[in-house]
Amino acid sequence: MARNKYDVDEVLEDKFDINQLKRLMGYIAPYKKQFLCVGALMLSASAATMLIPQFFMRIMDDCIPAKDMKGVAFYSFLTLLVALYSAISLRYKIKHTNLIGQQIIHDLRSDIFTHLQELPFSYYDDRPHGKIQVRVVNYVNSLSDLLSNGIVNTVTDLCNLFFILAFMLFTNVRLTLLCLCGLPFLAAVVIFIKKKQRRAWQIQSNKQSNLNAYIAESINGIRVTQSFVREGVNSDIFNNLCDSCRKAWMHACMYNFTMGPSVDIISMVTTSAIYVLGIHWMFDAASPITVGVLIAFTSYVGRFWQPINTLAAFYNSLLTAISYLERIFETIDEPVLVRDCENATEMPPIHGDVSFEHVTFSYEPGVKILDDVNFHAKQGDSFAIVGPTGAGKTTLVNLLSRFYNLDSGKILVDGTDISGVTIHSLRTQMGVMMQDSFIFSGTIMDNIRYGNYTASDEDVIRAAKTVCAHDFIMELENGYYTEVNERGSRFSAGQRQLISFARALLADPKILILDEATSSIDTETEIVLQKGLNELLKGRTSFIIAHRLSTIKNSSCIMYVDRGNILERGTHDELMKQHGEYYRLYMSQYANI
Repeated sequence: MARNKYDVDEVLEDKFDINQLKRLMGYIAPYKKQFLCVGALMLSASAATMLIPQFFMRIMDDCIPAKDMKGVAFYSFLTLLVALYSAISLRYKIKHTNLIGQQIIHDLRSDIFTHLQELPFSYYDDRPHGKIQVRVVNYVNSLSDLLSNGIVNTVTDLCNLFFILAFMLFTNVRLTLLCLCGLPFLAAVVIFIKKKQRRAWQIQSNKQSNLNAYIAESINGIRVTQSFVREGVNSDIFNNLCDSCRKAWMHACMYNFTMGPSVDIISMVTTSAIYVLGIHWMFDAASPITVGVLIAFTSYVGRFWQPINTLAAFYNSLLTAISYLERIFETIDEPVLVRDCENATEMPPIHGDVSFEHVTFSYEPGVKILDDVNFHAKQGDSFAIVGPTGAGKTTLVNLLSRFYNLDSGKILVDGTDISGVTIHSLRTQMGVMMQDSFIFSGTIMDNIRYGNYTASDEDVIRAAKTVCAHDFIMELENGYYTEVNERGSRFSAGQRQLISFARALLADPKILILDEATSSIDTETEIVLQKGLNELLKGRTSFIIAHRLSTIKNSSCIMYVDRGNILERGTHDELMKQHGEYYRLYMSQYANI
């Protein structure tokens, strides 16, 4: 059987955590007035409908024996008014509970998405994106019915039970006690399936998450799949995951649908007992029961078990929701490792002086990526960072952007420790072009303007011309207003990088970070682009990570990074004269040219 990492299930929580429901109530609290209004309306309608069996009892016991047709018409008219009021109340409830429920769903989803925007890179490195997406979309959607109708229905049904019980006792005490004999059996069913039902829905949510994650990965990697003729193997993996999801769903539904039939069976048994003993008691000379009383009471019995059935359905929804809430709040509780300190200040306008002082950093405890790194870049300097793969080059510039926290040391920009300023005020004054040139869905104009949404069309076009992207953009059917799909699949890797480069430049940063900015650009385009870069980098402090050393020969300083530290630094000519690591790296690329 084809297998991958998505066949492995996550660890499940053993205990029912009531705190999950308390946190959910925090999202409901802002709408309590609306819920109270809807609940009060429904309670009044329910109380009114309790009178209908009483009307029938009066008709049977009083009006019909006395041939009082006016009385029959009067009680029939009252019944019609109550039914009309109940229908209007129900329509109001459906409309407003759905509005409230969807607003709560919006608030919950908004909190998750906002939190995801603040989580560090490491969170996304460790988790399949499909598993994250399923929590934001599917799991939150699964709470919709619970929040829209479940809460109001539960409150009103609980009150209905008390109303019905009061009317039943008022009508006949003996028949009421007979009806209540079924409740202990129902409680036994609930206790028996409670834990198994919750565990079944936890397993189902994990299987659904696995399936969603694999689908997302398969779509993103479709080109590799088809290139290696992997379609059959992937289909086997998908079918296995889909089959596991189906089995988990059916197993969970088995417990869900145990409650409804249990309530129906208990209801039928108690109703049958009421008919048998009720008819017997009609002929009891000591305490007879009238026909009207029996008809009214059997009507109440049907109403008595109906809210219990609804409450059982709510209980099912609640246990299902708990399994989803655990994952939703687990995401919201994920710690934001990089955040503003308590007394963070706004970063003043940046000039571009950068200092690393005894900077040490590790992704995992005890494994240092950077160890006591020190350097100083003056305003307007162009610093190139080279070295072998995994030496810490990208980590160096990521720390400058505060994508991670330092283990020790400090980074100063214009003499200000960046750990004491707000992240927003720092990053808005920096331009970053990552190694992965991500293109968002939308127009090319929107993509370039992504880093500076206030820029005019002329500013966008000027930035595109600077990085030599203007010509190929104008060749498209709608120029800058051409719609592109996510990741820009219609463009070459070089074209995607040029668009991303224009996006970074449009922000007009004082510090510019280029992480493998020209890695996918052909040599001819690179020569043209270099001319624009030379003009652009004037007056800006720049950090350029490059494997192609031809792009960084004119840098103010070149740093060779390896084994967690800066082994060599200097200009291209100075480092070549040292015949050290940089010299050997350069000669390995250009010795045979």
